[in-house]
Formats: sequence, structure tokens, C-alpha cells
Amino acid sequence: MSATLALVNGRVLVEPSSTTTAEAVALAGDRVLATGTTEAIREHLGSRTEVVDLAGRLVLPAFGDAHVHALNGGLEMRRCNLLGLRTRSECLDAIARYSAGLAPDAWVLGGGWAMEAFPRGLPAAEDLDAACGHRAAFLPNRDHHSAWVSTAALELAGVDATTPDPADGRIERDESGRPVGVLHEGAMSLVSRLAPPASRDELRAALGVATDELASLGITFFQDACVGDARELGVFDTFDCYRGAAGDGTLGAEVVGALWWDRRRGLEQLPDLLGRREAASGGRFRATSVKIMLDGVCETYTAAMTEPYVGLGPGHEHHRGELFLSPEEVAAAVATLDAAGFQVHFHALGDRAVHVGLDAVEALPAERRGKGRHHLAHLQFVRPEDIARFQRLGVTANFQPLWACAEPQMEELTLPFVGPERATWQYRIASVLAAGGRVAFGSDWPVSSPDPLQEIHVAVNRRLSTRLGRAGAPETEVPFLAEEAIPVATAIAAFTEGVARVNGCEDRRGTLRVGKQADLVILDRDILAIPPAEIGETSVTCTVAGGRVVHGAP
Repeated sequence: MSATLALVNGRVLVEPSSTTTAEAVALAGDRVLATGTTEAIREHLGSRTEVVDLAGRLVLPAFGDAHVHALNGGLEMRRCNLLGLRTRSECLDAIARYSAGLAPDAWVLGGGWAMEAFPRGLPAAEDLDAACGHRAAFLPNRDHHSAWVSTAALELAGVDATTPDPADGRIERDESGRPVGVLHEGAMSLVSRLAPPASRDELRAALGVATDELASLGITFFQDACVGDARELGVFDTFDCYRGAAGDGTLGAEVVGALWWDRRRGLEQLPDLLGRREAASGGRFRATSVKIMLDGVCETYTAAMTEPYVGLGPGHEHHRGELFLSPEEVAAAVATLDAAGFQVHFHALGDRAVHVGLDAVEALPAERRGKGRHHLAHLQFVRPEDIARFQRLGVTANFQPLWACAEPQMEELTLPFVGPERATWQYRIASVLAAGGRVAFGSDWPVSSPDPLQEIHVAVNRRLSTRLGRAGAPETEVPFLAEEAIPVATAIAAFTEGVARVNGCEDRRGTLRVGKQADLVILDRDILAIPPAEIGETSVTCTVAGGRVVHGAP
């Protein structure tokens, strides 16, 4: 068989986990035909083979993403996009520019603002009112655990000083009890339920924007971490959009959808989940996972911790966050989903949430552990005694490595409130690996950049290089818990083989072994050879998916 594309005279990382390399790779249609020396690859060349001289550049298996909100990322790129803005004034200017083109009665939607841009992490409704022209506005922050809302939106929702906090959220208030314009966790649904849903055409356009963006970063397959009606997070149901794009051949990536577990409905929702899985059981979109959200985030003190937060002031000495589901409810849900053949994708950020998630898997029959490929995402705080349980229970640790650095949100909104011991429990990637556990990486985009090379940089160096890939001085100079840094090839493996295993497609993806899917990326520099501090300056020059160039040029 003749190759359709041959890449020669470079370095090809055939299998990241074993650091197996070759000098060249040949593709035949959508499959890897051969790897080896440039000379050996020549025997696969035909009259129509496109031959590319890599001139020493590095080829990797295409990246995956084990935890991303792709459609939300695409929507925010098309709407009022505040991601990456550093100051209050930058955010307000962007909102004013976006709002100027809207009808007077239109909602201002989008999001991505960073808590570090505002005093105490809290923007104000009054500022938003002026910038958006006194329209109704709903703008989740970059982690989608809080939302900035305008006075008009609060009035439409009937939210005032007399409105009680919902059981799973909090209304930020001033000293008099008046809402100031920030809603946390489940309180976001007070306003989000009134916002107009994205239209079918808008969602399809956003999906195209998202998959194009991910392809430009070398990502050809991923797990969308929330497919369902999760209005409490400001997330619209994207199931029909994914299924429609897969059905008509326009879905620009291979996607596993993690169906949303509605914590208000309990086990009664299983038939609906089974129906969705049956409707999306093959092809480019498979709804084979279920997302259970156990807690919130540390910055709003909603991450579930074993011991109380510190320094919250009088009346909050015992606050330790709350689980959104009781341990008994979590165990029952996991047992039911595992028995039905679903993978469980946990959001678990505080150490108590991580412990409860692992307990739920441990409660499964011994012969079932590991077979469901369950995974816990985020894992900001992991107790020392829970590290070894990932290996023992066959649970994948799904880290977002870009967060493992001492940036302002860490230094100002986390470290002062967790104390010195728990500060050392954060993003313990090397510790999980050393204990034999499996690791996969994801971005949580649009919470943070989806660029795997930026994330690999932090995993290796435990410090940020540049802001979202822009050239400039390093964002952070001091490594954060440097003992948790990992080798470059290990970080690459977490974005390739690790994601492939989580998505149940390791027979086709994650390496460039012969017969695997012809998905690969070409980098502008060899991150296995350059000084580790330069990894963050690297970019993808070409992405190949199914044997076709989908970004750049070889």
C-alpha cells in the first residue's frame, strides 16, 4: 500500500508513555501505515504520495482533552468574551463595546471574567449596569461557578434583599442584605433560567468555532464535561447540537459527551440518560459518560473540605463548603450508573469531595472497579491518604495542569484561606503517578486556555510561561510545589494516551502505532529537546485528523 502522506527527516514520538521515537511516519488515508527511519519509509512512497521534509521538527500524536466545555467556549468566543482580560476597566470596556451593537431589549450574554480583576473577586452590578446600557446581563466568570448579573436581570428574576439563598448556592450581598450583582453556584439559576436560550443556528456556529479553535491547538478528540440542561452553571443543553453535527458529518472532532446528572432528580433520571446514550451510541459523538458535580470551587468557599476554611471572619469559623449530594446519594448514583454501563465523570475539587468520590467507587463490587473507567476531575486538594487509592480503585486522576501555579487567584483567593498544610495538597500530579495511578489531562476551557502546550509547560515547570500563549515575560517566576512537576513525555502522554483511555478509544488514538488513526500534530520546536522553560513558547504548525490537514500546513 502506498502512503498518501509521508513526514520525513524529523522526530516522531510514536508512543509518549514509552518515549518510543522514529525519524519518519507514513499515513495511508486515515491510518498510520508505518514509522521508522526516513530511508525505511521511502519504500511506502508512491507516485501520489505527498512527502514533507520535517527538517528536524517534532511530530506527536494529536492531543485530546479529558475535560472541556467546547460548545460553551465557542459561544463565549462569539458573545461578550472576557476571557484573558486582566483588569476591571478592560472588562467594562469590552462589555460596553459588545453592548453597543445590541437591541435595547437584548440580553448581554457571554462571560469569562477573572476574579483577580476585581476587589475581593467581586464585580458590582452598578458597574455592569452602566457598561451594558442597563440591559439584563448574565456573565459567568471563567470557572462558571459564579455569575456577574445586572440590576435589570435581578429585577426580572425578583431577587432582592428578601430572597433566600438556595440550598446549593449563595447570593452575594452588602451589609444591608441587598444583592450586589454576583451569584454563586446554584444561585446562578435564579437569573440564568430567564436568559434566552441559544438558538440552533447559534449553537451550530459556536460548535464550528470551538472545534476549529481546538484543532488549531492540536486537539482532535475530547470529552465534553457537561452535556445537559445545567442552568445552575449557565450551561445550555448541547446534546442535540452534537448529535446533529455528528449525523450530518460536520462535527470537527470525535466527542464523548458526559451527560449532566441533575442533583435535584436523583435516580429517577436514569431512563432519560439511557435514552440519550442509545440515541448517541456510535460515530463521532457518543454519550457514554455521566457528569456528577460534587462541590464548587475554593475561591468562593464552596469546595467541600474536611476541615473549615481559615480567615473567613466572625460567624464563619466552621464553614467548610458543602457537598451538592450527600455521600449516600453519591454512592447510590455511582452504583446505579456503573451497573448500567456508564462511565462516571466527577467534579471533585475539595479534599472531602475527592474522598467521597473515591468512597463511592470503592463501594462498587470488587470485580467492577476499574472497568467503568471512572475519573475524578480537578483534584485541587487531595489528602495524602487518598493518593494511593487512585491506583487501587482503577480511577483516573483528571487534572487541569494550567492551574498548578502561583498566579494571583492562587495567592490572593486560595492560599490565605486553606492554611499551610492543605496548601501542599494541591494538584498532586507527580504523587498520583508515583503511586501507580493513571493520569489524564484536560483544560476545562473556557475556564482557562485550551492550549495543551501551555498546560504541558505548567505540568513540567509548575509555573506559567505567558498569558494564553502571547509572547512576553513569564507570568510567574517561582515554581508552585515543584516536587509535583513531571517529565515532558509524561505530560504529553496525559494529553494523548491518557485522554484516549478515558474516552475508551485507546485502540484507535493516543499513539502513532501502525494501524492507529492518522491524527497527529507538528510543532515548531522539539519540546523533548529544548530547555523546559521554553515549552510555553511552542506552537502547533499543523494538525492532521483522519489523514487530512485541518489546521496549518505541513
